[in-house]
Amino acid sequence: MYKEPIFLEPVLQERIWGGNKLHTEFGYQTPYEHTGEAWVISAHPNGPSIIKNGMLKGHTLQDAWEKHSELFNRAEADGASYPLLVKILDANENLSVQVHPDDSYAKEKEGVPYGKTECWYVLDAEEDAELILGHHAKSRKELQTAMENGEWDSLLKRVPVTAGDFVYVPSGTIHAIGAGIVILETQQSSDITYRVYDYDRTDADGNPRELHLKKAAEVTNVPHEDPKGEIIQETIEDLTVRKLVEEAYFTVYHWDLRGKAILERKEDFLQVSVIKGEATITTGDKTFRIEKGMNLIIPNTVKDFSIQGNAEMIVSHT
Repeated sequence: MYKEPIFLEPVLQERIWGGNKLHTEFGYQTPYEHTGEAWVISAHPNGPSIIKNGMLKGHTLQDAWEKHSELFNRAEADGASYPLLVKILDANENLSVQVHPDDSYAKEKEGVPYGKTECWYVLDAEEDAELILGHHAKSRKELQTAMENGEWDSLLKRVPVTAGDFVYVPSGTIHAIGAGIVILETQQSSDITYRVYDYDRTDADGNPRELHLKKAAEVTNVPHEDPKGEIIQETIEDLTVRKLVEEAYFTVYHWDLRGKAILERKEDFLQVSVIKGEATITTGDKTFRIEKGMNLIIPNTVKDFSIQGNAEMIVSHT
């Protein structure tokens, strides 16, 4: 079985708010005029990644998860779904204002294993770009009234962002990515979205896009509290590691490589997305070139590895 990284082919998704930066900035072959999302590490049925190398070349990541549990240090009979999903989003226009449920609501109301807690690393942001993150309502009744009356300017909290910012978005948080922002998103493997407001946009057939105000009001955290967290930094040889978040569902790091580092994999498996530069990764007697836009998994069957070059990566694990 694999004694090397598992490289993955991204799945491109059409979105009404998407642009062309996934092609111009990351070299992905975008099939749509408005390509909004690249699902770069995914075992979700709505867009599973295809493995590009090794004995499972051509298979999906979900196939590997289900049939080769040794790659992820899991019990094959546990029945769990692959837990995480990594995306790169190009918000050429504002995304809809939305909220996601937690695990218990998702299981009870939607019949799926995971709700959606997520986090964003801002890869690029135009001048004056901003996010929506949270709301000003003090009670659920106040929230429902503001939603029903369309009082969006007074209800929603807006936050300016620049490249390099990190944002943690627990389930139940009203949020939206603003126009001119490109992010890498690490999230639970869920595709449940309750749309709160969509700027009165219409779909390709001219129909207003569906809103989900009742469910959104049920799952939104009231009152909103800004997540608090501390970024912890350490240096391993020529690698600067910043731990951006460590929560119940995932731990996410920013790696800044300026030379060489020898690393030991201590987690069940690592997800790696190269966001800048290029480098090599060596496992055993095999060396692989990695560069911006490439996405890979260091499986449980690889115990240690070295990286060399000048590159930045977002790395995550359960």
